[in-house]
Amino acid sequence: MTGPAPESNEPAHDPEVLQLASKIFDLARQGDTATVAAYVDAGVPANLSNDKGDTLLMLAAYHGHADTVSALLARGADPGRGNDKGQTPIAGAVFKGETEVVRTLLAAGADPAAGQPSAIDTARMFGRSELLELFGQG
Repeated sequence: MTGPAPESNEPAHDPEVLQLASKIFDLARQGDTATVAAYVDAGVPANLSNDKGDTLLMLAAYHGHADTVSALLARGADPGRGNDKGQTPIAGAVFKGETEVVRTLLAAGADPAAGQPSAIDTARMFGRSELLELFGQG
């Protein structure tokens, strides 16, 4: 005879966990590098993603926070991980014209040809010739 099934502690449905995750995503958007780094150092996954597949790195990159991007990369964030739409952090940074973030992601191994649209395609669409040169496409 077996006992009752163990309770499922699915953190994705815990309101407190969702509230904390939302706060951390906001911190990444705002570029609060020290606090984001502290949360990751305390155990928050470096590749934590929201309901759209946007990681902390994606949000920091898109909003132009090179220091936060660097801190997340140093803590194991994947520079090539795309969101649910296939968009990558480097393409988001290109779209927003965040050259320092683009350079940081490239140095960490981000592939400018990955994603839909890729960082290369995005640079072409918006006439960002300096970034195309950086990608070896100039």
